[in-house]
Amino acid sequence: MSADRPEESDRELRSFGRRRGRKPSARQAGLFGSLYPMLRIGADNAVDVVRPMLEDGTALWLEIGFGGGEHLVWQAAHHHGVTLIGCEPFEDGVVKVLSAIESQRLGNIRLLADDVRPLLRALPPSSVARAFVLFPDPWPKRKHVKRRLVATPLLDLLARVMKPGAELRLATDIGDYARTMLIALMRHEAFRWTAERPADWRERPADWPETRYEQKARREGRRGYFLRFTRTE
Repeated sequence: MSADRPEESDRELRSFGRRRGRKPSARQAGLFGSLYPMLRIGADNAVDVVRPMLEDGTALWLEIGFGGGEHLVWQAAHHHGVTLIGCEPFEDGVVKVLSAIESQRLGNIRLLADDVRPLLRALPPSSVARAFVLFPDPWPKRKHVKRRLVATPLLDLLARVMKPGAELRLATDIGDYARTMLIALMRHEAFRWTAERPADWRERPADWPETRYEQKARREGRRGYFLRFTRTE
């Protein structure tokens, strides 16, 4: 199995870890070879894939770095009128979502097994109604902080593709990352924090299913931070 490797991402600092874990089973490799090409959305075909959805009035949601896919699949299963784009460079996670799509017969997911940034440059302006960046790679070492995905360059790309009033949801279990997320977002004129009380960022909303990364953090004694912003008018 091989992932897309756009030229744009090759010129940017890598914001994610490994691409592959265990060797895929024959069935998993078959799904990646047959089903993934049918669902793939990338910089080269983004406009052709998205334009009919926008013309039909279909809401488009985007999850960046969906990990094992629990959140992506849950949202797709509970919002049949929405099309979700899931981007994840780690192929094990992509295969898990492909398996769920096949077993649950989900027809409202599109996938990219690579860096999201070239896709964000290619999507039509004001096309995304909701975006998620949940528990991204924390890059905890000081020398690696510059690789953290949620920073001004990503927010600039999101601001272009998100509709006015669209919601941006972020989560992390790393306190320092939550701080740098908030600093970047509070300084960005395109986003407004919706929190009115501590529970708004300390407690995960009911329509925000728990991921395996959150479960791991809880087991290891780390709290989650759940941030919601809206794209300004």
